[in-house]
Amino acid sequence: MSIGFEIITRDGAARAGRLATAHGTIATPCFMPIGTAGTVKAMTPDGVAASGARLILGNTYHLMLRPGAERVAALGGLHKFMNWPHAVLTDSGGFQVMSLAALRTISEDGVAFRSHIDGSRHVLTPERSIEIQRLLGSDITMSFDECTPFPAERSAVEASMELSMRWAERSRRTFIERDGHGIFGIVQGGAHADLRERSARRLVKIGFDGYAIGGLAIGEGQATTFAMTEATVPFLPADRPRYLMGVGKPGDLVGGVKRGVDMFDCVLPTRSGRTAQAFTRDGTLNLRNARHADDPAPLDPECRCPACTGFSRAYLHHLVKAGEILAAMLLTAHNLTYYADLMAAMREAIMAGRLAEFETPQ
Repeated sequence: MSIGFEIITRDGAARAGRLATAHGTIATPCFMPIGTAGTVKAMTPDGVAASGARLILGNTYHLMLRPGAERVAALGGLHKFMNWPHAVLTDSGGFQVMSLAALRTISEDGVAFRSHIDGSRHVLTPERSIEIQRLLGSDITMSFDECTPFPAERSAVEASMELSMRWAERSRRTFIERDGHGIFGIVQGGAHADLRERSARRLVKIGFDGYAIGGLAIGEGQATTFAMTEATVPFLPADRPRYLMGVGKPGDLVGGVKRGVDMFDCVLPTRSGRTAQAFTRDGTLNLRNARHADDPAPLDPECRCPACTGFSRAYLHHLVKAGEILAAMLLTAHNLTYYADLMAAMREAIMAGRLAEFETPQ
């Protein structure tokens, strides 16, 4: 078998379920912390697990450049290399090639580019992307795609989508079936509902273990993100997991779940933790602000994270102002815990049939 996905109950379009992989079962809907280069920034693996996460995201582009997929494989695979016993999903590298790589050239074969690290030349094809993800030991492999920039002319979006669909066929053929491992196809089509439908239908015909909605959260705005999600979900199999890539803010997660999405990832909680921002049940806090300097209260009295159970806002403000590394560590742990608890609360609401009443966080 590949990965397993079981829907326990539904509440409107939302689903509560279980995603079974070679490295454990994940309750859905779920949020994946970003571990791009084999680490969730400012966190230990135990700390990530303590937040509630059981699935993290790694990235083909970054890991192929440093330390190299073959090296990771020789050292026992990504799970052992980074001491993470739970599940890993790896992005295909397509987005990073678009956003980071210099002097890239896209062809039918794949993408030739120069590394953003040292300028060295590389070629990433669907076959090589899938091979790298296999060498890493990914539980969930993503098909290789081109993430079309936003905005773009419809003709360019359509051509890009069609190329991604041809690459998806090659990715699927290259993927080697193993117990507990699966491959997801990625829907493209920009902000055009008909292109999204066409892309989704093509991917379903190819046949994947799960389906991602890609090419969003790149500047189009929440209303468009939700509209394209609504335009895509009806054409995806009801019995397979759905993944909205690169999303997002707490309100984005709630809106995505209400529209039938099961999986999310975003740099926001970890990046915010490194820039003195904390998500709480009463809104987002900026720990640089002087109003926290004499505040003995915790960030969030209902939170179970190390920052909230052991330290005051005043101390966290002091760490931020002093430039101490511990500030980033504690605030990142808090934000990941907040996100995990938000997803758990939504799962409970779905199970109770109360998701419609669920308040969108500030």
